[in-house]
Amino acid sequence: MLTISRETQRRFILGKQGLYPARRWRGKAGVVQAVRAGCVIQVDPLNVIARSHDIALYGRVLDYQPALLDSALYQDRALFDYGGAVMIHPMEELPYWRVVMGRKGQEPRWRKLADEAPQVVDEVLAAIQARGPLGARDLDGPRRTESSFRSGKLSGQVLYMLWLSGALMTHGRQGFERVYDLTGRVAPAAYQRVATPDEADDFFMRKVFDEVNLVTARSWRRWYASLIERKVEPGEAAARLDALRQSGAVIPVELAHDPKEPRFLWAEDLPLLEAVQRGVIPEAWLPAEEAPSDEMTFLAPLEIVSTRGRALPLFDFEYLWEVYKPAEKRRWGYYTLPILYRDRLVARMDPKLVRATGTLEVRGFWLEDHAVPDESFAAALAAGLRRFMQFCGATSLDLQALRPAALRQSLLERLV
Repeated sequence: MLTISRETQRRFILGKQGLYPARRWRGKAGVVQAVRAGCVIQVDPLNVIARSHDIALYGRVLDYQPALLDSALYQDRALFDYGGAVMIHPMEELPYWRVVMGRKGQEPRWRKLADEAPQVVDEVLAAIQARGPLGARDLDGPRRTESSFRSGKLSGQVLYMLWLSGALMTHGRQGFERVYDLTGRVAPAAYQRVATPDEADDFFMRKVFDEVNLVTARSWRRWYASLIERKVEPGEAAARLDALRQSGAVIPVELAHDPKEPRFLWAEDLPLLEAVQRGVIPEAWLPAEEAPSDEMTFLAPLEIVSTRGRALPLFDFEYLWEVYKPAEKRRWGYYTLPILYRDRLVARMDPKLVRATGTLEVRGFWLEDHAVPDESFAAALAAGLRRFMQFCGATSLDLQALRPAALRQSLLERLV
């Protein structure tokens, strides 16, 4: 069994997620490549500086702008969005997700809605068939007494149910509101089929490793069950994981700092892991020609490497997204972002884009104990701030709240 260090673990996961050593994709093609590589991009509507999914892609794709994702999703149909927690997926995965969509449609709350309002379901589908893509605001009808944050109108809730169950897909967006169309008019013909349940099970067994990269038996089971939207008993999970091991598709890996619980790796990724263990950057991870090799990257609030409880075991970094907490209960700030430098989380920043003036305000900045704010640190942070400003469209920077003062002054000198 290969034994790896915590540093190797961090670098491997960051590299698999496109965050180490620097941006290796660029342009719209790079957005699609990142998603196809297994980068976990979760959609969120909140737009304080930029939306979380756009911040996640800015950290992976050189010169990223939100229009690139919109084009890949809603014009090229290379990607699609889906789920209760909305994620971005490659369009070629749709046949497997159709199995998941079928299961979602059978959940009790959606079956109840369908049984309560069969006429509305028919009317909504007929309206889209006749009129083309529609959003919730395009449909009239009564309000539903059973509340939903998706829509207060019965027709809006039916739209969402039909989307979750696979009858509809996202055609595009008006502002950030989803506009729906029939799946047969959105998905390319090559991806219209519905996979068998067994095909879907096999597909998602692999997808866990693409998204989580190194997993324990317990985390594999949890992630697998969440993907396939059905209950997975411990015995079934153990049997499936054991079958993958016996076939050679999966191999165990030991963490030097946590030897009691083995991790599991997709065997095809072993050369990448071994290279990282030797201190070598895999060729597939080399940065794009113009990507700076030494800057800091501001991670999205829903970034897979630092959310869902991963920041503490991977980075010794406690991360809390406090946007939904009352101000008096926040430890840091409203929209605090972790800051990645090489393979460590070195600080956190609470930024806000004041759109009226084009100012990026740093409302709070907290260094980790291990971070040394020397000249190279300041240069990397300045480079990261400059690129982040370009990404979010800021024309000026307010660092008055940044501490320590010596670091603030060093940044101001570099950013003049």
